[in-house]
Amino acid sequence: AIRLLTQKHDLDCETILITAGPTRELLDPVRFISNRSSGKMGYAMAEAAATRGARVILVSGPVQLTPPEGVEVVPVQTAVEMRDAVLAHLDAATVIIKTAAVADYYVAAVPTHKVKKTAMRFSLELEPTPDILAEVGRRKKDQLLIGFAAETENVVAEARRKLLAKNCD
Repeated sequence: AIRLLTQKHDLDCETILITAGPTRELLDPVRFISNRSSGKMGYAMAEAAATRGARVILVSGPVQLTPPEGVEVVPVQTAVEMRDAVLAHLDAATVIIKTAAVADYYVAAVPTHKVKKTAMRFSLELEPTPDILAEVGRRKKDQLLIGFAAETENVVAEARRKLLAKNCD
């Protein structure tokens, strides 16, 4: 509580849109593909921004975290849901921070029933998900856009490529 009383409120005039966590893309009605994102980085950024006085909109994939106090949370599951939520709040935002680990692919034709396990091989045909960061980069006006690059090799080169290709700041 003491920290909150002494914290600067230098973000009072900002509306910060933050994405966090993974997305889940359905394989069938009971299974999905996802990734290991915990959402901790996005939630920590949301808490810090709210503490500094910002209005915070947190678009969150499925995580096991308690939302920070005073933050508007928009829960989503899929990449398309995350895209729609981000675009719905984009005009209100002065800063967009995209920490979410959005799935790169989804199954375009999800079966209506559980796919039963058999001894036969099973193949998936995957389609690319919308590139939310690139779309926001094209649409942004006088907004600060921060993106992240989770890489396993050529980290600096790939981060720089993404910065330029997606019009990040």
